[in-house]
Amino acid sequence: MIKTEKRQAILEAILLAAGDPVAVERLAKFFKIKPEEIEEEINQLEKKYQKDQSGLALVRKSGWVQLVSAGEYGEAVADFLRKEINEKISPSAAEVLAIVAYRGPISRAEIDYIRGVNCGFLLRNLALRGLVEKKDNPLDNRSFIYEVSLDFLKSLGLNRLEELPDYAMLKKRSEEIFSEKFQQQDDEKNKSTS
Repeated sequence: MIKTEKRQAILEAILLAAGDPVAVERLAKFFKIKPEEIEEEINQLEKKYQKDQSGLALVRKSGWVQLVSAGEYGEAVADFLRKEINEKISPSAAEVLAIVAYRGPISRAEIDYIRGVNCGFLLRNLALRGLVEKKDNPLDNRSFIYEVSLDFLKSLGLNRLEELPDYAMLKKRSEEIFSEKFQQQDDEKNKSTS
């Protein structure tokens, strides 16, 4: 069990790293405490941000919590990001963008799996640049899916995704690879349970 005095710092680190909303119940399970106790930790963290006039804030809705920039600093953050948007994207952001373009619509978990690292920050930056769109996942209302935006297509001078180089072949091949990989995992699970 995590010591109480460290819990708030760990909670803050988790919310920062997650980037997206996190279920309060999931946090309670992680910390091995009751949901009411984690709610109290969240309340204390929220009060701390307000007291310190922090640049961070917590957004809460229907059992979910997310760490965000404080609204009062929104203009400064937007100004910074506008300047950043005009800069070139990094190779890792380009890789995530390619994954979304050829595999989308795709969940963040699938993107993380493909790249082997957490891609939340990159996806957020690509969304701020208007290159990808985050939408509700119709198969799982607890997560989101990502797909390229019309601005992405316009920036490349394309009318449709299918005009991307080797789109049909790469889309088909990536689906085959995923299908094979998940079939192998299912086969391994079935062997281990037999």
